Amino acid sequence: MTPLPTEFLTRPLTHRGYHDRSVGVPENSKAAFEAAVTAGYGIELDVQLSADGEAMVFHDFSLERLTSESGPVRLRRRSELEAVEISGSGEAIPALDDVLDLVAGRAPVLVEIKKHLIADTGGGDSLERAVARAAKFCDGPVAVMSFCPNSIDAFATAAPSVPRGLTTCPFRPQDWPGLPDVMLASLSDVSDYERLGVTFISHLVSDLRRPRVAELKASGAHVLCWTVRSEEQEAEARRIAHNITFEGYPAGKSAS
Repeated sequence: MTPLPTEFLTRPLTHRGYHDRSVGVPENSKAAFEAAVTAGYGIELDVQLSADGEAMVFHDFSLERLTSESGPVRLRRRSELEAVEISGSGEAIPALDDVLDLVAGRAPVLVEIKKHLIADTGGGDSLERAVARAAKFCDGPVAVMSFCPNSIDAFATAAPSVPRGLTTCPFRPQDWPGLPDVMLASLSDVSDYERLGVTFISHLVSDLRRPRVAELKASGAHVLCWTVRSEEQEAEARRIAHNITFEGYPAGKSAS
């Protein structure tokens, strides 16, 4: 069990980097991460697996929303993905190791591993091992989280010394169609927290008053939250959360 470094608790985390498409800085891009560093913030980002087993920084499972391409990310090799432009910005999809080299320890980096909770998309623990490889050579603080407990379990084997957490929310059936009720109940209760040896959660900001969040905080867990979108919401979130993940406005620089 490795606790979160203090940088994750004292520097607000930019959601997918400090992005602003109106000025050509798309989410999960090198430009967004450099902007976060320049502004003195931390970084939250997402990773998907490429066809050749690399960790690529991209939120969606498919390419349509953010690029002119289509189809699953996992069916393209790293070199192919690095040639795909994001949102007509001139920015390409980056690999995690390149992002960590760019940041070079100047900001904490919170990596969310994106995996389907029940769908078998292949790859086994390849994404977790790819993230572990990249984190091994990082000069600064790195932590990993996921909605998927099995992913965190696999990452613990690949990189036991890297801080690990769970991304959490109410897991309402309408938001997670196809998941069995028993699984939704277990995820909502964060029932795997103790078993996985994680030390933090990042919880949906509108659900921070859930009793389980208070229980975990009282037991010593660090509580982060996602995604804060205004100063007013930030002030309310900080009544409970140790730190925030935010977008769309300049967050305060001091964490609770």
